This record gives sequence, C-alpha cells and structure tokens, in this order.
Amino acid sequence: MSDATRPVLVLVGPPGAGKSTVGRVLGRRLAVPFTDVDTEIEARVGTTIAEMFTSQGEEAFRAVEREVVAELLATDCGVLALGGGSVLAESTRARLVGHRVVYLEVGLADGIRRTGMSTARPLLAGVNPRATFRALLEARAPLYEAVATVKIDTVKRSANQVAAAVLAALGLDADASPAPDPRPGDPDDAITPSDEAPLPDPVFGRPGS
Repeated sequence: MSDATRPVLVLVGPPGAGKSTVGRVLGRRLAVPFTDVDTEIEARVGTTIAEMFTSQGEEAFRAVEREVVAELLATDCGVLALGGGSVLAESTRARLVGHRVVYLEVGLADGIRRTGMSTARPLLAGVNPRATFRALLEARAPLYEAVATVKIDTVKRSANQVAAAVLAALGLDADASPAPDPRPGDPDDAITPSDEAPLPDPVFGRPGS
C-alpha cells in the first residue's frame, strides 16, 4: 500500500490519553485532515457510542468498529485516532502493521482525571470506575505496545508539547508547520495538572474531596 492511500499516522491509547485533542493539533501542524474513528462510527450508526452499547451491546459496536477501522486504514484520511479498544481486535492489530502508529501513554491518575469518569465512555460507567480503568490499562497496554512504532508519554505535557514530541519521534517535524507561540488561555497549551491535583468524583465527574 502506498503512502497516498493510508493515514499519515495513527494514534492509539486508552481513554484520556488525548488522542482526539493531540490528533487535531497534529492535523493542523501537518496540514492534513484529522479523522476520529469514534466520530465516524457515530455518524454511520446515527447514535452515540454510549447509546449503541446500551441498545445493541459491545459485540455489535466492536463489529462496526472493526469495519470502520479497516476502511479508514486504507484511505488517505490524514491523522487517524483509533478508539481506545480498537486494538482488542486481532484483525485490526494485523492491519496496523506497516503504519506509523503512535501510542499515547497515560497513567492511571491522569487518565481518570482527564476522562472525569464520564458516562459517555460506556466501559467506565460501572460501579467502580477507578478499578475498571486500572484493569483496562493493564489489559490493553501490551496491545498498544505491540502495534506502536513509537510511544509518547503525555503526563504533564500540553497537547502542543505532545504533538511536537510525536513529530520529532517520527521524523516528521521538518515537514510540519512551525508550532505557534504559547497563548494564554489556549487549551492546547494547558499542561496536564500535577499528580497532586484532585481526581474527579466517580459519580458526578467533579473533583472529589
């Protein structure tokens, strides 16, 4: 497959890794589109992923996810962000061979803080979302590692900093437009809070006491 019929790069990682935010920054820097698998799935099925999980179940969602990922990996869709669970499919992992795959790594505390245990993320909406998130990281980390060309740590980095690290690691920084100067209030320049920052309440998504 030629580079003209594949994504420029593919982002993988758990919920809260910043795949969508960093993906949009990378798209701007590389002057290519940004494509999000979860958004494409929702457009195709006409409902949210959370609603699909509730009405049809995870198995039905994963079947659509595998189909959408396979189609997008064969197109020039720019920067492509996979869903957090896309790598669970052996067929998807096989299709990622030969692609530039970036694993955005996030720790437990930062992942929980960033997701806020949102009910929009079906797998984190259970009774004990912290334990669920921990188990998710432990189960999926080896799969992200297995498909990755490079791994980028996102802890205490802004989206712009993570994007710059991605481009440098892949040798694409010379092809990218210059990074904008930091701007006060720009969320892409906001650094991940320190480990001492309060974690969200598991029920209400607010910082806990």
